[in-house]
Amino acid sequence: MSKSKESAANQAVLVYMIKQNRPYSVQDVFQNMGKDLGKTACTKAMESLAAEGKLKEKVYGKQKVYVADQSQYPAVDDTEIKAMDEKIAQLNDQIKLHSDGIRTLESELHLFSGVLSTAAARDELSNIYPEIEKLKAKLAKLKEGRVLISKEEKDKVYNNREKYVKEWRKRKRIASDIFNSILEGYPKTKKQLFEDIGVETDEDCNVKVPDK
Repeated sequence: MSKSKESAANQAVLVYMIKQNRPYSVQDVFQNMGKDLGKTACTKAMESLAAEGKLKEKVYGKQKVYVADQSQYPAVDDTEIKAMDEKIAQLNDQIKLHSDGIRTLESELHLFSGVLSTAAARDELSNIYPEIEKLKAKLAKLKEGRVLISKEEKDKVYNNREKYVKEWRKRKRIASDIFNSILEGYPKTKKQLFEDIGVETDEDCNVKVPDK
């Protein structure tokens, strides 16, 4: 780093530390100053300023903390300190009051977040009302005893049912024959066989082939 850049970095860090007037590590200054200088430049600047006596250095284990030389600040008497403490207490009370208010508002917002807006509710109603009218019309037809399905559709449903039940019985019989053949040379029970190969029967599922 050139002398001019080093001098500029020292000045920037010094101005910042005097303005803040609080203890900071190199990492704190590096982060708080927007990382414009780079960590190496911050380290060199703070070490140089400490060597010149413009910053005071305190070592806590492996951590170094720097603070502006306090002799450059005007003395503060006890009355001022007391007034500052009172002001801090007042501000803390205000912070607590505002924080409580924020929590209350956040709770209310949470309650309303799951509620439909007026516009959304109107859209929902516009979809529901036609459906209600359709259901009313269907109910009226049922009350009148009107036929809602043709004979052809009804016959088709019954024929399909008969076909599928017949196929169900056929496959159940084939499976039963296969298992009986296996059991002739199987040393355990039928239940144990089903458990070993992971078979679930109709009875296990509480279903049975319709009688008709």
